[in-house]
Amino acid sequence: MGRRRDWLVGQLPMGMLDDDFYVRFVSLFQQVGSGLLDDVDNIANVVDPSVAPVPVLPWLASWLGMPWIDESLPEEAQRRIVHQAGRALAWRGTQRGFTTLLQAVTGDEVVVEDLGSVRRAVEGASAPDPFVRVVAGSTGWLSDEDFVELVAGELPAPVRFEVVAGGRRLWPRADPDGRPSGGGDHADRPSGGGDHADRPSGGGDHAGRPSGGGDHAGRPSGGGDHADRPSDGEEP
Repeated sequence: MGRRRDWLVGQLPMGMLDDDFYVRFVSLFQQVGSGLLDDVDNIANVVDPSVAPVPVLPWLASWLGMPWIDESLPEEAQRRIVHQAGRALAWRGTQRGFTTLLQAVTGDEVVVEDLGSVRRAVEGASAPDPFVRVVAGSTGWLSDEDFVELVAGELPAPVRFEVVAGGRRLWPRADPDGRPSGGGDHADRPSGGGDHADRPSGGGDHAGRPSGGGDHAGRPSGGGDHADRPSDGEEP
């Protein structure tokens, strides 16, 4: 239901309505108030990706954990990504949510094969390593590297994965001999990304502690119960 144009002036007592000064004075506040009320009435449309102003779309995407949306994308693509990502948010971490997000970003068909499972632990039998295979018609507006990073960022750290887009295998990458490149415990993870890319590598029980002998890395190694005691024959 809309407001009357004179919603504030009309509330003046009858005696003031006959006074031109009072009418013009209250009309100033009515004009300012109408603008504020219009903004309040429009809040629902501002956060609706189908009708929200274009500059607001990247802001909405950042609320959904997608600050990487390119503002140079066509308006239709931005609206589609934000709308589909919002629907997928409740299913994040599942095959359904992962597929919905990738289809929204690429604008193409995506098939996600999840070979992981939850099963009872059986003595003497080990469960297979979790593995996910992503087959996309294309990477959409993303580069090959950015698409692989997006996939890696949405999957749990221990999961190995393969990415194929447009008939090309993007990950794991192959060396000139055609063999998958990479090494370490997580060869199927791109370098420089992931949930713990900023952790330093190194030896020892903790990457932040120096490797070395002794019960504590901060103590010098050596013989005797206390390495910092003077040797026999020396004065204390």
